[in-house]
Amino acid sequence: MQLRHTRLLELARLFLKLGITAFGGPAAHIGLMEHEFVTRRQWLTHTEFLDLLGAANLIPGPNSTEMAIYIGQRRAGWKGLLVAGICFILPAMVIVTAIAWAYVRAGRLPQTQALFYGVKPVIMAIIALAVWRLARAAVKTKFLAVVAVLAAALNFAGVNELIVLFGTGLFVMSTRLVERKSAKQACLFPLLGASPGVVFGTAATAVAVPFSVAALFLFFLKVGAVLFGSGYVLLAFLRADLVERWHWLTENQLLDAIAVGQFTPGPLFTTATFIGYLLGGPEIGSRIFAGVIATVGIFLPAFVFVAISGPLLPRLRASPWTGAALDGVNVASLALMAVVTWGLGRAALVDWLTVLLGLAAGFLLFRYRVNSIWLVLGGAVIGLALWWAR
Repeated sequence: MQLRHTRLLELARLFLKLGITAFGGPAAHIGLMEHEFVTRRQWLTHTEFLDLLGAANLIPGPNSTEMAIYIGQRRAGWKGLLVAGICFILPAMVIVTAIAWAYVRAGRLPQTQALFYGVKPVIMAIIALAVWRLARAAVKTKFLAVVAVLAAALNFAGVNELIVLFGTGLFVMSTRLVERKSAKQACLFPLLGASPGVVFGTAATAVAVPFSVAALFLFFLKVGAVLFGSGYVLLAFLRADLVERWHWLTENQLLDAIAVGQFTPGPLFTTATFIGYLLGGPEIGSRIFAGVIATVGIFLPAFVFVAISGPLLPRLRASPWTGAALDGVNVASLALMAVVTWGLGRAALVDWLTVLLGLAAGFLLFRYRVNSIWLVLGGAVIGLALWWAR
């Protein structure tokens, strides 16, 4: 009992810290978690971390938040699941609510370019090192290395992330089945392959309704339950319903909401908090309440999906067939992360100084295993100092 209590307090402390300092989007969050829980604390092996990452990519919802929930569940059971997830989400929700308050009063977003000038290169170093470390565990054979390269090429060419994940997993499993000459198990392919179509189909319908807090909650509950992919996919969902069909938001308000989710620490899905605050009514109390309701709606499915799927992961890994599928999903996840890293790097490394910051952060992480949180904060201080010096 004492051990479980200690683990819960430790989970709360660590995920509150990550929730305050985890800038850079899902790929950066996963890099920070790999550094914190695999490299520094050794709570998980690289293979276990990859299995959780693969599972998070195969269920709807925010991947980095689901990773936090998975880690909490693995560390301290269902209580750990709740503590890790809530503590990772809560700081971002509070920060976004404060920004939404300022936005409503001033009609614009705070200036953040100086801060992120220094933070982004550090984030890039964290992501790149995490990809390299995880790749050493995931790419077990030359065959998997070739599969990873093909998965990255497909995604880079514009193929949907979910198709790459499911397709790679099924391809690796089918290859294993062919090697074992087991045609009996191969009949499972059509059933598994139908899953993406079912998921995409459920996301297609929307019914115009007048604004209410209940409708707001149900909308974000639907989004959290069916949404795969990046924040750009979230943007498509929000625009289709909130702007085009229901006219609850303007285009500019939606873009500002997405921007807030991107430049604040913690989960990108706290965009829902910002939108709920904007739509909540004239009183600050009703706005805060609507922001909380929207946040609960979009994140609630992630807790449910992780609670259901988490206990199944060891069994899936133990099976030779589903284990092969997990191997495929894991290398595909890393391929997707590498493609994201490439795109983010082009935006983050804009001059010689940002390149130097990224290289310095990578050296400190690799050689001395400096806590990544201090590097992120250091990058923020450097960015602000350079801005004041100009």
